[in-house]
Amino acid sequence: MAQVLEFKLPDLGEGLTEAEIVRWLVEVGDVVAVDQPVVEVETAKAMVDVPCPYAGVVTARYGEEGSELPVGAPLITVAVGAPASGGPAEVAETEAAGTRAPEASAPRTEGSGNVLVGYGTSDAPARRRRVRPEQQVLAPVNGRPAPEAPEAVQGPVAVISPLVRRLARENGLDLRALTGSGPDGLILRADVEHALRAAATPAPAATATSPAPATTAATAGAAAPAGTRVPLKGVRGAVADKLSRSRTEIPDATCWVDADATELMRARTAMNSAGGPKISLIALLARICTAALARFPELNSTVDTAAREIVRLDAVHLGFAAQTERGLVVPVVKDAHSRDAESLSAEFARLTESARTGSLTPAELTGGTFTLNNYGVFGVDGSTPIINHPEAAMLGVGRIVPKPWVHEGELAVRQVVQLSLTFDHRVCDGGTAGGFLRYVADCVEQPAVLLRTL
Repeated sequence: MAQVLEFKLPDLGEGLTEAEIVRWLVEVGDVVAVDQPVVEVETAKAMVDVPCPYAGVVTARYGEEGSELPVGAPLITVAVGAPASGGPAEVAETEAAGTRAPEASAPRTEGSGNVLVGYGTSDAPARRRRVRPEQQVLAPVNGRPAPEAPEAVQGPVAVISPLVRRLARENGLDLRALTGSGPDGLILRADVEHALRAAATPAPAATATSPAPATTAATAGAAAPAGTRVPLKGVRGAVADKLSRSRTEIPDATCWVDADATELMRARTAMNSAGGPKISLIALLARICTAALARFPELNSTVDTAAREIVRLDAVHLGFAAQTERGLVVPVVKDAHSRDAESLSAEFARLTESARTGSLTPAELTGGTFTLNNYGVFGVDGSTPIINHPEAAMLGVGRIVPKPWVHEGELAVRQVVQLSLTFDHRVCDGGTAGGFLRYVADCVEQPAVLLRTL
């Protein structure tokens, strides 16, 4: 007889606790193969296709497109293990259990690779076919029946996601008073938001027997201010959490300097006129950064607060800020210290295109040790960047524009840029930060300085 197995949202890695369903890739009644992607989800870091570890017939899907699910919540159920041609007794037993076995289930595939924590993906082509209506399993499409209301909880509250706990805590909501709509009474974010909306809903009009307390316009306005509410979720929510944590934990300071970038721009023009792959400006700035970090390794570090230690990192994994339709993301160029300008240009181009199409993987968005932020593309001169926690520093680059500048003792029009460095004051003092920024500025003004130190 067929066995109905439940596939739960797996651990997507990188400390992620929930994901939003973007698009279902299968329907109820579809036959799926092992490791076939069944749903596309969006985490706070990237879009991910989730493969199913079972082969069989999809009997139920849990969650609508656009809804969020915590890690461990059911995604789909799959009827697996049905014989190719079962006897009458087996068919009757299957139907009595509320299901009907498919004619044949897809065979399991061995040796799949590991792309999600605990789940793999194979090289076998994904198969999708519709079974006949009489073969479809009668199961809920949009989720399982709501569990019965449990008695008052005296022990731990059934909550997986720390974001749900924080949402309740910040709004003064007692989770013990809620009935979870998730599996086994699990309290989801939707449950908390529903309770908060219910608490903010005005009481019904008073009757002759039960007068309602009077409310003033000021009271109503304080309880529910007018305006458009935008949920802090997905990329925007992740950015908010990280920036808040950075401001809370890191005692940062910022120093800045104006630099004459005329010679750097001329050097780039000469390099690109010689033929071959084009060298981008951000690649040259990245090359300068890696050279500066080799001289000032304190800024390529992180702080282990539990051990009260500064951890100086051997490799430079250079993050760079990229604005996309989904919000601000920071792709990471791994081992930037070992790349030349041509390799850096190619990697920046690849990651930027992936950011625009939303195809960056979690691995490409994590693990940075230092961030380069070229906010000059927005037409601004300066900024005080917020450090990308848990890194120790970020270099900001403003727009490069013609400005009056004293060059070789005379006033001239030069290509001037403002450079700013925000650093964690725990890892170094102002002298180290100033030395780093001055070296970067010297390389921008005289690219030959970089050649002398290579």
